[in-house]
Amino acid sequence: MKYSYFGFLIVLLLSACQAQEVSTTPKINGVSYVASRDIVEENHLQPLVDLGVNFAAVMPFAFMRSTEEPRLIFNGEHQWYGETYGGAGDFIQLLHKKNIQVMLKPHIWIGRETFTGDMLLDSEEDWKQFETDYERYILLYAKLAQENKVAVFCMGTELFNFVNARTVFWEQLIVKVKKIYTGHLTYAENWDKVGANPLWASLDFIGVDAYFPVSEEKTPSVKQARSGWKVHKNKLSELSEDFEKPILFTEYGYRSVDYAGREPWLTDRSTGGVNLQGQLNLTEALFDEFWDEPWFAGGFIWKWHHDHENSGGAENNRFTPQNKPVQEFLKKRFNLN
Repeated sequence: MKYSYFGFLIVLLLSACQAQEVSTTPKINGVSYVASRDIVEENHLQPLVDLGVNFAAVMPFAFMRSTEEPRLIFNGEHQWYGETYGGAGDFIQLLHKKNIQVMLKPHIWIGRETFTGDMLLDSEEDWKQFETDYERYILLYAKLAQENKVAVFCMGTELFNFVNARTVFWEQLIVKVKKIYTGHLTYAENWDKVGANPLWASLDFIGVDAYFPVSEEKTPSVKQARSGWKVHKNKLSELSEDFEKPILFTEYGYRSVDYAGREPWLTDRSTGGVNLQGQLNLTEALFDEFWDEPWFAGGFIWKWHHDHENSGGAENNRFTPQNKPVQEFLKKRFNLN
C-alpha cells in the first residue's frame, strides 16, 4: 500500500490527470536542499518553515571520475555528510519533525565536466560494471526512503543516454525498487528530453528538470516570459494526458542574472551581471502558467542552502532565491495553498 501520509495530495494529483477539471491542491511547494558539509541543525530549517514549503528534495550524491572509469563511488567517508546515507537520513528525520515532506533524489556527478545526460560507455563490460554500481546505489537509497517513509523517491537525475541505451536495465530496476519502496516514484529528466523518455508508464510522476528557454530579453517581463512558455506548456500538457500522469518539476528556477530566460540551465559563474528583477519576473511567469493547472503537481526550486543568513543576497547572481526579492514572492505563493 502507498503511504497514507500526504496521500491526500498524491491521490488528488493522480486523479487530476484522469479528470482534467479536478484541481490539484495543495501543490508540492518544494526546495532543492543543498547537501551540507556538516550536520544540519533544527534552527537551520526555520527559514524553510517561514517560507511555507511543504516539501524538500534531499540529494545524496555519487561520483564517477570519468566515462573511461565507470565505477560509481557513493556513501563514502570523504563525501560531505549530507551526501551520505547517514547524513541524508538524519536530515530527512529533521525535515519530518518540521512537517516538511521529502523527495529523495540521488544525483551523479561525473568528472571532466561531463554532463550526465550525455554519458555513453565504450563497451558492454563497462555498462555491466556501471549498472551493477548504479543498482546498488539506487537500492540503497530506496531502502533509506522506505525506512523513513519518504513521500517521493526519484530514481535518477538527467541520465537520458543511459536510460535510452539501457531501457531494459531501468525497467528491471523499477521492479526491484518497488519491492523495497512502497511510496511514489519518479525520475528527473532534462527539459529537452522529457518527451522521449521511455519510463513514464511505470512511474507515478513525469519528472521534469524545467530549464526551458522562454525569453531572449535581458530582463524579460512577466508577460514576455509567459508567452515564451506556450509551446513548452502545450507539450507538457499533452504528455501528461498521454500517460495519465501529473507533471512534477523535479527542478526549476532561474539565476539572478541578465538573460536568465535564454539558457536557464547555464551555471557558468562568470556569466552576466546581477539581475534580481529578471529572476523575479521569470519565476512569477512560471507560477502564473503552471500552479493552477490540474495536471501539474508542483515543483522544487533550485536551490536552497542550510546557512540561510549567509546565502544569496543582492550581490549574488546564482540560482538560489535566498535573501532576494524572489524569496518574498515564493513565500506569498507557497502560503496560498
